Amino acid sequence: MTSPQHALDRPIWTALTTKQRHLGQGDTLARRFHPDVAPFAAIAAETPEAWRALHTLLQPHEQVAILSSDALESIDALQAKRVGTIHQMIATQPFTHSTDDSDVIRLGTADVDDMLALVQRTRPGPFGKRTHEMGRYIGIREHGQLIAMAGERMCIDGYVEISAVCVNERSRGRGLSGRLMNILRREIGLRGATPFLHVFSHNESAIGVYERLGFELRHAFALTQVMHADPATPASRHIA
Repeated sequence: MTSPQHALDRPIWTALTTKQRHLGQGDTLARRFHPDVAPFAAIAAETPEAWRALHTLLQPHEQVAILSSDALESIDALQAKRVGTIHQMIATQPFTHSTDDSDVIRLGTADVDDMLALVQRTRPGPFGKRTHEMGRYIGIREHGQLIAMAGERMCIDGYVEISAVCVNERSRGRGLSGRLMNILRREIGLRGATPFLHVFSHNESAIGVYERLGFELRHAFALTQVMHADPATPASRHIA
């Protein structure tokens, strides 16, 4: 039986084979989220059979992102590009304080266009038309405009990822992102789970905010984009 600690070592695979299986596609060798949900994929093990299974899940010119603890080995018929290093951070203590949520609203299907517009302006990370189906999303509107939001992305037994934390440029400096994150932290804790998140290692300002909110580095991953190999290139290549 997979332990929660091991589940965090492979969050994408664990989410796609347990609580969020309905949001993805694939088999026992390779799985991915539906393209409109999230651009993430994972394989059961780094074997030629698993890479071929992932290959069949991708359309030509389509790409997915994979997290791995180490540099990837050869990829059969797939082209790969190392994007950067991702820090996985975890909340070490439950958040039990009260937080002002009087102006905070639940976001859903009716809010998708506004959510996508906010993401386009602030670029907190990948967000698609169906990303809101991954978990609970909350936000703040002023004069009808969505100015801030945050939500839940990958969900596995005992852990829920906080993601899409963003505030429009004119509303920054008011503590909105921290307030939304704390509301989510409290709700996740009340459900008996622990919040975690992923952030690029070079995003020092965001890491500083998360540390002040009580998150600590748990693990570092290599983030790699994977797509069909160009027919003009060798079928296999290595990631440095």
